[in-house]
Amino acid sequence: MEFNIIISGVGGQGNVRAAQILGLAALKSGYDVKITDVYGIAQRGGSVVSHVRIGKIYIHH
Repeated sequence: MEFNIIISGVGGQGNVRAAQILGLAALKSGYDVKITDVYGIAQRGGSVVSHVRIGKIYIHH
């Protein structure tokens, strides 16, 4: 079983934090987790996309 989740929004809304919380919860439940964050040009107000990949076994890229 594998999940690929994308959390997107504007910088300063907590998108990265939401991805970290989701990843930590999955990790504590025994899943393997990979998280990547992509930031827009501006730190605050720019686009932010977080990719969260959750799997039951080690995930290969």
